[in-house]
Amino acid sequence: MVKINRHDQIFSIVVMVTVLATGFGGVRASQEQQRPNIILLMCDDLGWGDTGFQGNNIVQTPHLDALARESLRFTRFYAAAPVCSPTRGSCLTGRHPFRYGVFSANVGHLPPEELTLAEVLRDCGYVTGHFGKWHLGTLTTEVTDANRGGPRGAAHFSPPWKNGFDICFSTESKVPTWDPMLRPKDPAAVGGGLHQALWWDPIEDPADAEPYGTHYWTNGQMVTENLRGADSRVVMDRAIPFIRKAAAEKRPFFAVIWFHEPHLPVVAGPQYTAMYQDRSKYEQHYFGCITAMDEQVGRLLAELKTLGVAGNTLLAFASDNGPEGDSTAPGSTGGLRGRKRSLFEGGIRVPSLMAWPGRIKPGVTDFPASTSDYLPTIVEIVGVELNDGRPRDGISLVPLFRGEMKERPTPIAFEHGNQIALIDNRWKLVRIRNGEWMLFDVVADPAETQDLAAMYPERVTAMARTLSAWQESCRKSLAGEDYPISSPNTGTPH
Repeated sequence: MVKINRHDQIFSIVVMVTVLATGFGGVRASQEQQRPNIILLMCDDLGWGDTGFQGNNIVQTPHLDALARESLRFTRFYAAAPVCSPTRGSCLTGRHPFRYGVFSANVGHLPPEELTLAEVLRDCGYVTGHFGKWHLGTLTTEVTDANRGGPRGAAHFSPPWKNGFDICFSTESKVPTWDPMLRPKDPAAVGGGLHQALWWDPIEDPADAEPYGTHYWTNGQMVTENLRGADSRVVMDRAIPFIRKAAAEKRPFFAVIWFHEPHLPVVAGPQYTAMYQDRSKYEQHYFGCITAMDEQVGRLLAELKTLGVAGNTLLAFASDNGPEGDSTAPGSTGGLRGRKRSLFEGGIRVPSLMAWPGRIKPGVTDFPASTSDYLPTIVEIVGVELNDGRPRDGISLVPLFRGEMKERPTPIAFEHGNQIALIDNRWKLVRIRNGEWMLFDVVADPAETQDLAAMYPERVTAMARTLSAWQESCRKSLAGEDYPISSPNTGTPH
């Protein structure tokens, strides 16, 4: 048994490490096999229809497409929220972010009382690293940085190294997807779309640039070297040495690699925009930065093979929410209704892959899963039992991998702003701005074109009752009732 020491406060959270007798296929597994390396890849604002493996015939993602053929591909995988920060919190805690005050982007932070996946795995002997976008708190209390960093946001200081990560190379929030530390002084000189909000051509002369205002940080130190070119390459240049070192030391590793692509502003190098020269400038940069990111996924996969650890690495890929902008923007929902910030499918249904050679059978599933499922799934795989008693919204997908779970035993609940929704194996209940409930059969009608609420009033009533109980549970969590030793969080989600 291991007691979790959380920021110098010892909580009565007991983690029992169990030895699993068999692997997924019923074959007795060694301890090394039971403890796979784990990599969580995530894109920022990548739409459900923005990759080749999701049917996009414009954007080029050959490495992700190849990975998809070796993965279990989820056609109904949901981000916990239609914006980034809450979804990211769900990945690390297995809990809906309304339980701890991360209601939206740039709101709240990951509180010290939350138990993160990085902390659990580090206590199991893993070396842990975060690379890319963090957005779960500020990274400095000393200098102005990003959206909230510095003295102005000191109350929200909650960097990766305070949340279970041994090493990080992280930004608080967004950066341009090329030359991430820079913006043009004169956006018109580089064709900056809508005053730099959307895109610009790469800056050739540093004299024409000014600081973007967001910095990369490594465990409290601002990074100043190797920050030019594709941001996805800049990030992977830090993740791969971390993986190499862990492999050389024969230690299991947990690597969270959260790309910025294709969050605005999208900027792609000339070799990538040239691949889409028959498209608009905005599309060239949007598609180009996705292809540049895909190239780095290929680089990662090749490195895992070279190091001899690919066979014992569980890799998950997803997006944090749907695509930015309206229907004229390049991001694709694949025909789903709604986009980023919406609880319709286009805002929360995201591309998703999970691969683990010999353990997760490649194929396609319409099983409804969520980013909140990462923690319960991984702790079961590594043989850890969490006995802290706090509610978690995710479930373990291990029975699904084994072919033992055909339907989700508990629904997935959502809340964002003035929207609320509940999704089970077939039905989805949605309400916006305290209006009437809408009910959709998202298996038969994934585009949510036919409201069936009037046809099934009893189902609406039952699902609404479930949602109400879930909201009450979240209110209790937010008040600190889940923490053995706690201070109530601030903020009001409802």
